[in-house]
Amino acid sequence: MKPIITASECASESAGPRPPVLLDVRWQLGGPHGRPGYEAGHIPGAVFVDLDAELAGPAGSGGRHPLPDPEEFGAVMRRAGVSRDTPVVVYDGGQGWAAARAWWLLRWTGHEDVRVLDGGLAAWMGEFQTETPTPAEGDFRPVPGALPLLDADGAAVLARSGLLLDARAAERYRGDVEPIDRVGGHIPGAVSAPTSENAGDDGRFLPAESLAARFEKLGADRAPEVGVYCGSGVSAAHEVLALAIAGIPAALYAGSWSEWSGDGSRPVAKGPDPQ
Repeated sequence: MKPIITASECASESAGPRPPVLLDVRWQLGGPHGRPGYEAGHIPGAVFVDLDAELAGPAGSGGRHPLPDPEEFGAVMRRAGVSRDTPVVVYDGGQGWAAARAWWLLRWTGHEDVRVLDGGLAAWMGEFQTETPTPAEGDFRPVPGALPLLDADGAAVLARSGLLLDARAAERYRGDVEPIDRVGGHIPGAVSAPTSENAGDDGRFLPAESLAARFEKLGADRAPEVGVYCGSGVSAAHEVLALAIAGIPAALYAGSWSEWSGDGSRPVAKGPDPQ
């Protein structure tokens, strides 16, 4: 199934006999909480999901946004009305990172019909509502493992045996700046592939052909396996989604640089080359 959906397609399906569950996952790194924006206006029927509290576990040795406990995540999804056989559409404020994180978690835990609203809230041309819906309880039960997942050791191996993409900004990859984590640089062997290059100025993903060409240029067509990491496992999910649009399966290193750099025993490479 195509992992993204246009606003017109979403509106049509929402008015049809099998409407999707809508999840509003507005979130911005270092920005204001998404809940007030949701309460000021959201796509009709959408339920707000808090990335920091509900799509991630407590920050610690596993990084800033470690994966949530599957059972707790399942409870959040059921409260939002998600069932095993109901389609789900996820959106955020437009950047796509948070929506991709929710998409990845649902797919990883076994839900087969999940799509991201391409372009996010800004792409929606219909009305908005301020009322908070109270959906009927869903029946979704997570079964983790449907998508490939890397830990730190697996990421280190993949950087040498396959293709490990670093989805952060190029200056963080090089180690020129590091505004968040303990040290700048990248996992030795990883290739720079900023998430920002997956989409146009309007936040919509580039066409599948363009994404395929981008990733092939980085070596994805020659690699036996592809993996992605970022700062804390959020924007990397956007890159995994972009790869899926291009028809390239990829593993997510969820702990990402926040976990890797937090362990002083792990090597750090700097500069523009993988090393």
